[in-house]
Amino acid sequence: MRETIVTLRLHGIIGRSDDAAYARRLHHIEHHAGIELLFVPPSDVGRKRFRLTTDRGTDCAVSLDRDEELVDGALLFLAHDRAIIARFGEQETWRLKPADQAAALKLGWNAGNLHWRVRFDGDRLVVLLDGPLEAYRARIMPMLQAGEVVESDAVR
Repeated sequence: MRETIVTLRLHGIIGRSDDAAYARRLHHIEHHAGIELLFVPPSDVGRKRFRLTTDRGTDCAVSLDRDEELVDGALLFLAHDRAIIARFGEQETWRLKPADQAAALKLGWNAGNLHWRVRFDGDRLVVLLDGPLEAYRARIMPMLQAGEVVESDAVR
């Protein structure tokens, strides 16, 4: 039995994710885990048609009008419970390893409370960065300083 892949067709740019007009809606969607990021590699930035997959696995066929220029933070899809935002470059990640089970619970609680987007890789928590690493570090600095959590790999 063949698996059917559903492609979301996105035509045009709705606006920018940092536009005040969209701030309230995007904040609501973010709190309900509905923001998807479409990482656009440098080779595709100038193209008017391309196909990529979001960080949550949505297959997207993007087409832009001739007079549209894709920018970092372009809002490509907006619904009540979901938004797709273009980001330039590769997804940066931060890998963390808790020292023990208690530290793992504490780290998980913090990551959830801070609405961090994460993945798991064995005993490591992989944080998908949406901003500067230092802002993330600052939020769990006491855990890092106490040795409860160790940065296991470099950011990429």
